[in-house]
Amino acid sequence: MDTLALILAGGRGSRLDVLSEIRSKPAVPFAGKFRIIDFALSNCCNSGISKIGILTQYLPLSLNEHIGIGEPWDLDRRNSFVTLLQPSNSWYMGTADAVRKNLEFVKRYAQGKYVLILSGDHIYKMDYSKMIEQHKATGADCTIAAKIVPIEEASRFGVLETDENLQVTKFVEKPKEPKSNKASMGIYVFSTDALIKAIEEHEDIADLDFGNHIIPDMIKSQKVYAYEYYDYWKDVGTYDSYLETNLELCDANCKLDLYDTNWKIYTRTEDLPPVRVGNDASIKNSLLSNGCEIYGEIDHSVLSPGVKVGKGTTIKNSVILNDVEIGENVHVENSIIDKNTIIGNDSIIGTGDDYTPNKERPEVLSSGINVIGKRLVIPAGSVVERNVRIFSSPIVKELEKLHLTSGETVKNHK
Repeated sequence: MDTLALILAGGRGSRLDVLSEIRSKPAVPFAGKFRIIDFALSNCCNSGISKIGILTQYLPLSLNEHIGIGEPWDLDRRNSFVTLLQPSNSWYMGTADAVRKNLEFVKRYAQGKYVLILSGDHIYKMDYSKMIEQHKATGADCTIAAKIVPIEEASRFGVLETDENLQVTKFVEKPKEPKSNKASMGIYVFSTDALIKAIEEHEDIADLDFGNHIIPDMIKSQKVYAYEYYDYWKDVGTYDSYLETNLELCDANCKLDLYDTNWKIYTRTEDLPPVRVGNDASIKNSLLSNGCEIYGEIDHSVLSPGVKVGKGTTIKNSVILNDVEIGENVHVENSIIDKNTIIGNDSIIGTGDDYTPNKERPEVLSSGINVIGKRLVIPAGSVVERNVRIFSSPIVKELEKLHLTSGETVKNHK
């Protein structure tokens, strides 16, 4: 396909602060064995797009290690590539500024007619070739993927207004009082010449952004169309949406089918043994990844590779990331636990009727979820109530015996 894809993967993910403290948001693990960015990458491969630039910025190491030379996505062969692009002289100041700082890459490799610009932090399956075909058919200079959202949520997005032919007549980024519920998905197809011209015409704007600058100006003089998308699409930029979307995948009627052999989601996999389930174990409505050892009860939860769960332990409505060890007679509920952390015997993570929001950041934790970072040792007998954040440690760190009441935060491990 005559299209270059650019995946914007430099997001800090500040609302996922514990999970994105040492990795960029697109590199956050998801659905057991995947990373968030795997969905955009796999969509490209399944859509026949094999030339991809990934624009990274914050904490790129984890993402760089995951992508490598692109072998899991079959991007390491002739006439295919995936290139990670770091800012060289200064930080990216906006979405279009990120492309502007890599415009020479675009000019060199967008030898076809189209540039597809994607966000690296959404969960969905989409055939981009259909959107590109509409772009060609309408003679558009820019096409924006749009999804109908509840009007009360529209202020979180860029909002489009269109005529009967889907030509965009107005675009407002995150309006306080939206006039439409047609939301931009942050997916754009540009005709290459139109993209280059639009960016070069805005040299005076430091924080150049597609939603705030490029698209509103293009609407005035060029053809901008909407491509309406009606299938599953989720932004997992909050703890609530991250946990909810992970757990949705446990349900048989989930609209995102990870088992569709015609549209696989590819990822870098680890060489781990099969799942082991003990005699007294119980597993209900859950996703388990390779290398897990389960001797307790798992209910409506997602376990990443290498997780160990001891006898008498119950895990409910939770997401447990790679190589976490949970001891015996532990109760974990409504929690997210990051990699390589150990939960001691007889501990309780998620308990009580006190739903006091997190005192430091009430806007990120108020629904009762606990988030525990990487490389921590939670001592035996600890109690963590609700809306608690425990940040990662740079080295394996055993904390003092805990009884954290709802809304507390623990950080600055030495």
